Amino acid sequence: MPVFLLTNDDGYFSEGIRSLREELKSLGRVITVAPDRNLSGVGHSLTFSMPLRIRRIDEDFWTVIGGTPADCVHLGYYVMLEGKKPDMVCSGINEGPNLGEDITYSGTVSGAMEGRILGIPSVAFSAFGGESKNFSEIAKVAKRVVIEVLEKGIPEDTYLNVNIPDLPQDQIKGFLITKQGRRAYKEKVLKLLDPGKKPLYW
Repeated sequence: MPVFLLTNDDGYFSEGIRSLREELKSLGRVITVAPDRNLSGVGHSLTFSMPLRIRRIDEDFWTVIGGTPADCVHLGYYVMLEGKKPDMVCSGINEGPNLGEDITYSGTVSGAMEGRILGIPSVAFSAFGGESKNFSEIAKVAKRVVIEVLEKGIPEDTYLNVNIPDLPQDQIKGFLITKQGRRAYKEKVLKLLDPGKKPLYW
């Protein structure tokens, strides 16, 4: 029976991680270790400046108080699994896509990257579509990828970043492996004033 280490960057309460957890449980044991809050955009960071605390949510399910996705992978591996490698690290399902330069900022992708650094086959899953996503359907598609990786493996020093459209399973005809693209951002920094008329930036 395979063992999975599951994390995300949207927080332990997100619909994406809970849907993926349920699908993976049909394949094996799922050790879930996720941040206590939304950490979208935190990137591949580890916490060195403060201690971390772990709180149990359910059987094989913990949240890390103040921890990043990479911290969660470390604690899952070294504490919950006591240094025994799982068969796979899965990260997600993120609530939006991770495309182009997104992957350098993404805590979701960084969870998979950290797993790969530890020598574990790893996959990051992200969803794209409208505001209201059907995560249970997206998780079923993610499960198909997981089964493929379990059966065929992935090359050493490689992890997968998988973006899944919010479509019914029967409308997804297959998977395409591609290279990382570029993404054009049109973001602005807003300069605002706090109640004391001091500047702040959003």
